Amino acid sequence: MTQHLAAPSTGTSDDAAGHRTGWWQDAVIYQVYPRSFADGNGDGMGDLAGVRGRLPYLRELGVDAVWLSPFYASPQADAGYDVADYRAIDPMFGTLLDADALIRDAHDLGLRIIVDLVPNHSSDQHEWFKRALTEGPGSALRDRYHFRPGKGANGELPPNDWESIFGGPAWTRTANPDGTPGDWYLHLFAPEQPDFNWEHPAVADEFRSILRFWLDMGVDGFRVDVAHGLVKAEGLPDLGTHDQLKLLGNDVMPFFDQDGVHEIYRSWRTILDEYPGDRIAVAEAWTPTVERTANYVRPDEMHQAFNFQYLATAWDAAALREVIDTSLDAMRPVGAPTTWVLSNHDVTRHATRFANPAGLGTQIRTPGDRELGLRRARAASLLMLALPGSAYVYQGEELGLPDVTDLPDEARQDPSFFRADGQDGFRDGCRVPIPWTREGSSYGFGAGGSWLPQPTGWGELSVEAQTGAAGSTLELYRAAIAARRAHPGLGAGTEVRWLDAPEGLLAFARPGFVCTVNTTGASVRIPVPGTALLSSAPVEADGDTVELPADTTVWWTV
Repeated sequence: MTQHLAAPSTGTSDDAAGHRTGWWQDAVIYQVYPRSFADGNGDGMGDLAGVRGRLPYLRELGVDAVWLSPFYASPQADAGYDVADYRAIDPMFGTLLDADALIRDAHDLGLRIIVDLVPNHSSDQHEWFKRALTEGPGSALRDRYHFRPGKGANGELPPNDWESIFGGPAWTRTANPDGTPGDWYLHLFAPEQPDFNWEHPAVADEFRSILRFWLDMGVDGFRVDVAHGLVKAEGLPDLGTHDQLKLLGNDVMPFFDQDGVHEIYRSWRTILDEYPGDRIAVAEAWTPTVERTANYVRPDEMHQAFNFQYLATAWDAAALREVIDTSLDAMRPVGAPTTWVLSNHDVTRHATRFANPAGLGTQIRTPGDRELGLRRARAASLLMLALPGSAYVYQGEELGLPDVTDLPDEARQDPSFFRADGQDGFRDGCRVPIPWTREGSSYGFGAGGSWLPQPTGWGELSVEAQTGAAGSTLELYRAAIAARRAHPGLGAGTEVRWLDAPEGLLAFARPGFVCTVNTTGASVRIPVPGTALLSSAPVEADGDTVELPADTTVWWTV
């Protein structure tokens, strides 16, 4: 495999205050879920060849980087987040040659590539874990995972009371080579995903090697899955409570957000900094507060962290203003850009979340008011792209896609759907393959159908149907990303200046720019703040005032 370290031009410079800046400070990063983006070989499953063929579309959309969800060799017990070999491509997605070609083509188009890294757990088919089971008690490889004897007279009870995120105990008992009941192993997710023991030096050594493998392949960064989960509290203490999922995001747990994770990321940062082209790491870190999230992006750790507090905020002006202020305030002291995200592969698409009443969470089973949801989603997207920092776009949101809430049970593949008392198990709804054309068995996704059924009428939301269509959501995204790139007051930064606005409205200024947002269900007349640049719904100024429609965002130049 030919190594190539040169990435696209970095855009790295020093700002007026002498602080180092980088491309990630204001990037728009597009998440590709490979199995649902484009199918290059017609087997009904998206693949790297399909992604490669659609890179010109992403360039035309205007994004800066593409984040690829896992494509590693995997039994696919959790859609590839159970990795059996971190240096191999699963045959369903292609080969290492396909990955190399994709990275090269992306760079030729000026796009950067970010790949998923899954360091909290492996697949139970990983060579280390298979040998740990085969060799039985006393195997040195067992120390690379969390094997423990059970409680009870015969070891029949789990070692502690931790619960899996997917439901049920976070422990599974093994059988010894002679068939007798053996020790238990820890898995915070599915039983097929045993947690690594990051106290063991071999685990740290292995992942430093994995980082270098993909950096040598030319990737521009890593999105770190479950970045908050690698280190467990000493002694693996009981929580003393059930329904532990309800505590997530509210408390520091003995298995999440332990301070020891930061030493790991400091060691990774030294590796990233050795490579040219500003390679980055992005934390998927679910923490109780934005302030704790900021710990992951201190100057010697990662570069960005997902802002899940923002994602979970309702379509409400007061709540949005509070989370925007809190997010900017938390990131400013550590010098990291604030990130903004509305959807991803684990939550209900925001066009459907906003179509339903507030307070239902991020996994919703009902379609709600489709027209209302789309109107709010368009307004929310313009708000997100106006904020200082970096924005993440999940594939298909630029088409205004809703969640598919009526998938039949027999079609579902989300592992948490099949386990009691875990997540709702309805993540399949946001993973339905996206439509490219008006017609065809899979609306242009591929020649062989799609691995999840697509709704009737999906073609009317397709790239083909929306390209060049005035007022379409796709053209709104294209215009917004282009304007964001061109306007000197947009993109990177750490501040917004709030302006007076009626209740239910947001108005803020950035250099030469004003954004107004109406989150209410009624139009509101406001003074014209400048010259209209872009709006999520039609607006018309009437002299010195303008009627701002319900659930609408407008960008103004001043």
